[in-house]
Amino acid sequence: MTRQAGFVLLRRAACLWLAVAAVLLVPRALGAAEGATLTYRRVFKGSTPEFIEVKVAEDGAGSYDIRQLSEDPAPQSFTVSAAVCAKLFALANDLHDFAGADLDVHRRIADLGEKTFRYEKGGEVHETQYNYTINHTASQLQMIFEGLSKQQEDLTDLDQKLRYDRLGVNDALVQLEGDIAQRTIPEPDRFLPVLDRIAADSRLVDIARQRARSLAERIRSLQPQP
Repeated sequence: MTRQAGFVLLRRAACLWLAVAAVLLVPRALGAAEGATLTYRRVFKGSTPEFIEVKVAEDGAGSYDIRQLSEDPAPQSFTVSAAVCAKLFALANDLHDFAGADLDVHRRIADLGEKTFRYEKGGEVHETQYNYTINHTASQLQMIFEGLSKQQEDLTDLDQKLRYDRLGVNDALVQLEGDIAQRTIPEPDRFLPVLDRIAADSRLVDIARQRARSLAERIRSLQPQP
């Protein structure tokens, strides 16, 4: 083999090595650039719903899947406000993004459903599970996630009632009224567009329209003034 042929082979080998390295390293670099995602899951057989899963990314993009265990997964996309998103990730950070977190109370109590917190960012993944916790930070985080789940349930129920069961709209509003009174809903202002639609819809019964107006006024009164 001539010296020139040897150089050619070495150059080809070097190019091949660089190509392989790029294939292996680029996905890691992209993963490192990805934002983090938080997931909350609750599985409680015999309850309604039996399965709740809410995912929220750092940019506020999220998904929720609320169903019975016998039903097929059907995640739906939604967005979370910057304030609620920041609160979620701040609480997760206080729990070290669930790395090595042991949140369960470890006492003999009733089965309250298996809850899971999961943190993902690129190749970094931390997860913890519990039945019941007395950790205040974890309880706050669970309450917000459960509230987001309830919020999406109420929004979906109102939308379906408006489309297919106008006489049931008032019942859906009563449910929403109770959830807002109990401060279950993290983002009540999300309901303003549908409440305004109901209030202006002459096809609906007056009691539903009046309740929608009242709820909208209450929600607007809770919003910070500019």
